Amino acid sequence: MYLVAAMLLLSFPALASGQWTDLLKGGSLDAWQSVGDGLWTVMRDGTLVGQRNVIRNKPDLSWTREQYDQWMYRQAWLYTKKEFDEFDLHAECWLRWGGNSGISIRDPSRAQYAVAAPPDFRRTPAHVGYEIQIANHYPDGTPTASIYGFAKAKPGHEIDNDWNTLDLEVRRNMIRVRLNGALVAQHPGDPARPKTGPIGLQLHDQNTVALFRNIRIREIPGSP
Repeated sequence: MYLVAAMLLLSFPALASGQWTDLLKGGSLDAWQSVGDGLWTVMRDGTLVGQRNVIRNKPDLSWTREQYDQWMYRQAWLYTKKEFDEFDLHAECWLRWGGNSGISIRDPSRAQYAVAAPPDFRRTPAHVGYEIQIANHYPDGTPTASIYGFAKAKPGHEIDNDWNTLDLEVRRNMIRVRLNGALVAQHPGDPARPKTGPIGLQLHDQNTVALFRNIRIREIPGSP
């Protein structure tokens, strides 16, 4: 009896935490859908690359500054087809200098307003759900691992011009973000915003080149 009880206690953490699922299993994008004009490919080593078609997408010299900004900052996204409630998410990311990207959670709009022409910057995923910022010296004052618009990440944990690891703990009443193992941002969120939604990867503008690898999710059993 004692042996059985001990085995149950030892197995409980694994049962409570659920199983990890590789969202890029076998280098496939079958679990994802592209929203907007991003080019998303998986390299042979399993690295996901997001970029724009710089040959096809070019500005018109006759545009006004407003038209140029609408073109430049029209976003592109890659979303999971599945929606999630409570979960843990692990992802490793790389951006070139000056780059801006992010991970969206709880955005049922699937960025439809951010990829429109012209885009509606008041209803991007960061304003509908939440965006975990990824940046490499992007000049908006929001560092990597910030919960955009809610909590700025504590400085000193990002590795410049290299791979960085993000671990998200997403619960109904709390979002926690770890950067390279350190807890750098947390916030209970806005009660009026959605509690469920897909996972999204962002190309913030026409210059963004973003790399992701080892993207895996662990759903929390028994979540509402």
